[in-house]
Amino acid sequence: MAAITYELIKTCKQSGARLGKIHTPHGSIDTPIFMPVGTLATVKTLSPDELDEMAAQVILSNTYHLWLRPGEDIVQEAGGLHSFMNWDKPILTDSGGYQVFSLSDLRNIKEEGVHFRNHISGEKLFLSPEKAMTIQNALGPDMMMAFDECPPYPAEEEYMKASVERTSRWAERCLEAHQRPSDQALFGIVQGGEYEYLRKQSANDLISLDFPGYAIGGLSVGEPKDVMNHVLDFTTPLLPKDKPRYLMGVGSADSLIDGAIRGVDMFDCVLPTRIARNGACMTSNGRLVVRNAAYARDFKPIDENCNCYTCRNYSRAYIRHLVKSNETFGFRLTSYHNLYFLLNLMKQVREAILEDRLLDFREAFFEQYGFNSPNAKNF
Repeated sequence: MAAITYELIKTCKQSGARLGKIHTPHGSIDTPIFMPVGTLATVKTLSPDELDEMAAQVILSNTYHLWLRPGEDIVQEAGGLHSFMNWDKPILTDSGGYQVFSLSDLRNIKEEGVHFRNHISGEKLFLSPEKAMTIQNALGPDMMMAFDECPPYPAEEEYMKASVERTSRWAERCLEAHQRPSDQALFGIVQGGEYEYLRKQSANDLISLDFPGYAIGGLSVGEPKDVMNHVLDFTTPLLPKDKPRYLMGVGSADSLIDGAIRGVDMFDCVLPTRIARNGACMTSNGRLVVRNAAYARDFKPIDENCNCYTCRNYSRAYIRHLVKSNETFGFRLTSYHNLYFLLNLMKQVREAILEDRLLDFREAFFEQYGFNSPNAKNF
């Protein structure tokens, strides 16, 4: 029995986007879905009850960071991530590959794995496909990621070709090392940068290994939005229709909609909580930086069209006061709002797919949000 299964419910006649469900050992996930990121087994400043209240369906945690603190052995002793963090819904863990390549300047990529330094202490560390699987098996998520190389953008064609081939070899080693295929689904990660033939090669390599799900990596790493959409245009159709498709590291409102239109089922990003801690809020009319002086006497909610806990109960003036004063409650309120905004956005996307009107929804949303303005400032 597969640890997860994907159920296609409907394809939008207007856009080609997919409405579906991913069935996991800890419940089903309605897709397309945005996944809040709980790097260290917590979504910063928010409780599991609050995430449940805003209809979060799945949380992502980070293999690399949990390996360092508190250690996968402690999480395993606690009964796995679900028990450790008191979250009874699905959990996905990434492999740690992105952090190895983004946080450590001193790294040495070998066929056996990556030698690098702890970004906190500086101590020497080694992470391989086998080690990444051992850690994730101990953490106990429903969905886990193969260990891959995440190349920089832009990357030379020859470098990218060698990287794709290494990632395919590592993917095979991950499958061989995976000890819990019956209750933990392992996703392969398609790489290849901007190069269409390399994306095709990567997808074909991984599909031949018959993973339960497939991720698209190497995007949202500094490339323009039109480049990302172009890569999705030729990459997503390569992936099996009967398995979930996950675009890694994407969390801006426009990219969520554009990704869904291109057949993506799952998204994640730290963006909504990270910008919230700087007082930046996502609203139906675009970006609002609540810490700005303009809101000192503004007693309206962050977003008058939002029904989240923050907007029902607190004003821009009060939240600005809290954020300017570095009060944790202010960061909690902005984080709650931003996550609610994206989760509700994806609910609207699912409704638009069901009603065959996702392109119309995109046009109206982009116009109201301000994406169509030549001087638009958005995230």
